[in-house]
Amino acid sequence: MISGLYEAHLPVRNLDRSIEFYGKLDLELAYRNDRVAFFWTEKGKSWIGLWETDKAELPYHPSIRHIALRIEREDMGTAKEWLEGKGIEIRTAFKFAREQQPLVLDNNPHAHAAVYFEDPDGNSLELMTPLRLDFEEAFEKMSLQEWDSRNR
Repeated sequence: MISGLYEAHLPVRNLDRSIEFYGKLDLELAYRNDRVAFFWTEKGKSWIGLWETDKAELPYHPSIRHIALRIEREDMGTAKEWLEGKGIEIRTAFKFAREQQPLVLDNNPHAHAAVYFEDPDGNSLELMTPLRLDFEEAFEKMSLQEWDSRNR
């Protein structure tokens, strides 16, 4: 029955500024009116809604102001450079500085690589790819470089 996530929403203070930012991520603008814009993450399958509101001042919490965008494993090695080339700064996440990312999350029994950044309103964004699913070996967070050296 359920085949994926169709939409997620984020609060923004300035819709025009946010449209410019999400356009830098090479996302296609699907719809816009005076208070909301939708960007396709996968055309016809999923999109992000950006709502202009004074509620964008809410303190950050991942349950209300976070979206992870899936990328392919082969793109993870250049994700930081791709973002920085667009003027988007990598932020520290889980005590992993920019230089240590992509990091590997210890979501046992799964492993995912991720790079973290923010939109202009401080909404937390993440480029993420699965590395392993459903395995027994426990591990702690580490850089993707360390993961790759351990798993060759």
